[in-house]
Amino acid sequence: MTVAKAISRNLWGTLERVLYAEKGSFSYWRMRMLYATIIAYAAFYLVRQNLSMAIPGIGEEFNYSKYDLGWIATVFSITYGVGKLFNGYFSDRSDARYFLTIGLVLSALTSICMGFGSGLLFFALMWGLNGWFQSMGWPACARLITHWFSPKELGSKWALWASSHQIGAITIFALSGFLIEHFGWRSAFIVPALLSIGLAFFLFNRLRDTPKQVGLPPVEEYKGDVVQLSQIYDERITFKEVITTVLANRLVWYMAFANMCLYIPRMGFFFWAPTFLKEYKGVTLIIAGMQLVSFEIASLIGGIAAGWISDKVFDGRRGPVATMFLIGFALSLFIVWKIPPGYPFFDTLILMIAGFLLNGPQVLNGVATADFASKRAVGVATGITGVCAYAGSALASGAGFGKIVELYGWEGGFTLFILSSLMGALFFALTWNSRAKVLDERKNEDEVSS
Repeated sequence: MTVAKAISRNLWGTLERVLYAEKGSFSYWRMRMLYATIIAYAAFYLVRQNLSMAIPGIGEEFNYSKYDLGWIATVFSITYGVGKLFNGYFSDRSDARYFLTIGLVLSALTSICMGFGSGLLFFALMWGLNGWFQSMGWPACARLITHWFSPKELGSKWALWASSHQIGAITIFALSGFLIEHFGWRSAFIVPALLSIGLAFFLFNRLRDTPKQVGLPPVEEYKGDVVQLSQIYDERITFKEVITTVLANRLVWYMAFANMCLYIPRMGFFFWAPTFLKEYKGVTLIIAGMQLVSFEIASLIGGIAAGWISDKVFDGRRGPVATMFLIGFALSLFIVWKIPPGYPFFDTLILMIAGFLLNGPQVLNGVATADFASKRAVGVATGITGVCAYAGSALASGAGFGKIVELYGWEGGFTLFILSSLMGALFFALTWNSRAKVLDERKNEDEVSS
């Protein structure tokens, strides 16, 4: 069976379970949590990725340089990274339903303020505040996914949830391109924010923190993966466990450094891509938006494919898949850089390949972090990887990247992206044979019983 057919069958099976699941059953609630978390994180993207589309308009109106505009992304990266650490810990000790929806509403309010504001300092401070509220989304979703889906299916289900990145980005790239063309860049902040606030009320109705809240057993019991039931029912992490299962775990740190390298091209490309395509490739902002929609569609497929391959082909090992994807991504960046202006079709084709290869490692970094730290510490662990990711992003993808482009041109920027991608592949390779501890324990139990 080809990978494409297997993924298609998996998606169709998921749809069938959604349509025919009995209300109140585990299947019903798991599918409800899956589609709700997809919508949730996509909603966060509506009031996050809108900035990159608005940047050309802001720069033109206020005559800001790339270095000036880069500071907005740098401040966001700092507050988002630090926020992920603190909010990761708080999310592990909170009800994800409340934590997520509050963060989404507050993030939307900062986006509205951006639409009515002016001045570089105001933009940087407001978007920095948005970064903190945005950091409430990822750990809350990670908590929900790891409590409703077991380790042996986590790669494919996490990848389905992570499609929210692309769904949100596709929506905002297409919507922002239309809004900016007809109503100016301020509308790209205000309209998506109002939509996100409406979605927050819908999500509060849909979400539930854990199976226990609706009278169901832990998912490991439902899926037959129980190893230590007492720990599964004790859902809130202690500070001691933060030290022993996260801070002292070298595999978590490998993922943190891999994420740092990965996020330099990821956030740098997301933030600067519309400007690069408009200036270097000579396309209109609407064409650039459509090219990035293609990039995100391919990213969605790549993330699902990477999760499925890591589950089914590599038996829960994420390192091999992410390593190969990142090496391929570095090559595709080199090709995009070398294609001369005037070939939008080829640009779009290679951008789609790049998107497919970029999203796989991003998805698998989160899955591997959850594997190595356990579901009870997933918020803290992803918080640490998030701090490292956005430290790299703040240094090299915001003001730093803007200065590199001003001094060395887009060639200097793409050289940085390619080298960072290859370094990320190296850190993923260090986890080549590692996977979730519960899978090894389960395998040992099966071998003893047989």
